[in-house]
Amino acid sequence: IGIGAAADGVVKVVKLADGAKSGLGHLDHRLGGNRLHVLGHQAVAQPEAGRVALLAEGFERLDADDAVDRLVEPDRLSGVLDQLAARGASDESVAAAKLFAHWLSFAPPLMLSVLPAAALLRIDLATLARVEAGLAIGTPALAALGLTVSALTAGLRGAGALGGLLMLPIAVPVLIFGAGALNDGGGSALKLLAAVSLLLTASAPFAAGAALRAART
Repeated sequence: IGIGAAADGVVKVVKLADGAKSGLGHLDHRLGGNRLHVLGHQAVAQPEAGRVALLAEGFERLDADDAVDRLVEPDRLSGVLDQLAARGASDESVAAAKLFAHWLSFAPPLMLSVLPAAALLRIDLATLARVEAGLAIGTPALAALGLTVSALTAGLRGAGALGGLLMLPIAVPVLIFGAGALNDGGGSALKLLAAVSLLLTASAPFAAGAALRAART
């Protein structure tokens, strides 16, 4: 009887552990797959001028988390980069093409999605124009940063975590200047954002090309 009771107790403990594990997995799925839902609740507590910017930042985070690891590494593993180099394509031109394709994959849809969001939140045209200008100027910087970090971490163990550590300090000024453009009447924040974006976008093909060349050799 004692052995049977002990066995029943072990079975109950196993069932409870499985239930807790499935519950944590469901919670992690909800937090990972629906992070915009959490950002939406945060946006409710923000002033109307910052709601669209917060949601746009959430879209950019999701895109960065999902796409940065796949910008360079799959082509490196499959030998596409080696074939392009053998055909005479420079690493800088390949990096520039990847930069443009990466920006085109998320920036225009993001800018278009701001329009219905602004209509739902009843944001005035002046604020909407500043949001669109900030996205148009800031998204090339984020795309350039993502490409450079992806090229630098290609082939390394824990590239995702290392990429996040490398991107965060440089991406913070872009986000700060972009958010500051909402309440900036003189346009100084947009000018600083444009300067940072120009620097990152102009240097990204050369930095990523050098990283690709170093990884190949």
